[in-house]
Amino acid sequence: MRRRLGLALGLLLLPAAAPVWAQAPSSAAPLDPAARFREGNELFRTGDYPKAIEAYRAVAATGAESASLYWNWAQAALARNNTGEALWALLRAREIEPGDRAVSREIERLRESANLDPAEIAPVPLAGVNRASRRFHLDIVALALLVASVVLHGLTRRARHLARLSAAADVTLGLGLLLAAAPLAGGFAQPTAVVVTAGAPLQDAASPTAGTIGTLREGEVVVVLAESDGYLRIEDSSGARGWTAAAWKLERPAGVVSHE
Repeated sequence: MRRRLGLALGLLLLPAAAPVWAQAPSSAAPLDPAARFREGNELFRTGDYPKAIEAYRAVAATGAESASLYWNWAQAALARNNTGEALWALLRAREIEPGDRAVSREIERLRESANLDPAEIAPVPLAGVNRASRRFHLDIVALALLVASVVLHGLTRRARHLARLSAAADVTLGLGLLLAAAPLAGGFAQPTAVVVTAGAPLQDAASPTAGTIGTLREGEVVVVLAESDGYLRIEDSSGARGWTAAAWKLERPAGVVSHE
């Protein structure tokens, strides 16, 4: 009886409570990255590429980044003929999974279709060193070699007649120091960005009313020199410098702001 009375009372109070629920923002519920990712894939399957990209963007903004996420983003961008955005997504995928061969092959295919030189998508050599160090875990390998060197040197002191052991200790030390230098050098790589808009102007100031001093190539990776109010001061492969709002940083997660 009490249970039925409580249920009836709840039903009577439901209309009064409805306006309170209506005031609650729909974004109050936490975003489920996996569910949003599946939603984006379904939108892609049905051909709604803009909404699919927004779903992928929302997932990436939560920090749930993956090579698969950016691969799908790239395919949706290609379906919209946005080569620059697709290349940015693939390069971002490579940042996350440097050893993914499928991503590397797709980057090369897209580079060729966009008539970009290899140097135009790799303007900072140290960035490649950084990726290689992460792909092969050179920091861990270097640490292991340095520890092995310490152990070998300790054994050499106890058995001085083992000359070969001493030489191995020195070689191990040298290799450990060399490999340890790679991650350190990669950390000094300049930030880069990808031009995501065809015919994007290179401007002389960080303003929509600034003068145009050149035109950027869609898909080109440029060096970032500074940032201001949504604009990047960049240097392209020809050495030209200026400001643009049509480039997305590669080192930044995908919670980027679209300039469409």
